[in-house]
Amino acid sequence: MKAAAPPRGYTASKEQLLNRLARVEGQVRGIAKMVEEDRYCIDVLTQVSAAQAALDKISLGLLDGHARVCMRGEGGAPEDPEERVEELMGAIGRLVHR
Repeated sequence: MKAAAPPRGYTASKEQLLNRLARVEGQVRGIAKMVEEDRYCIDVLTQVSAAQAALDKISLGLLDGHARVCMRGEGGAPEDPEERVEELMGAIGRLVHR
């Protein structure tokens, strides 16, 4: 019997998260189709920007859940509070420095 996974910051909203990711996947497929159809560059860039904004919103939601669940010692975060903060700041740094 497989042990239950620890709660994650997104556990309560997992279905909503998966739906949002599916919408972004659809956006990206739409962008690929636009390129295949030789659509106007600015129109393609507008859709890329919209997909990035959707991913940013997903990322912020994940960070919020991480801070509320994992940073409190649940969800598989490191035991040491300093390590938890370093991990969180590393994730934030990766998001803002792209």
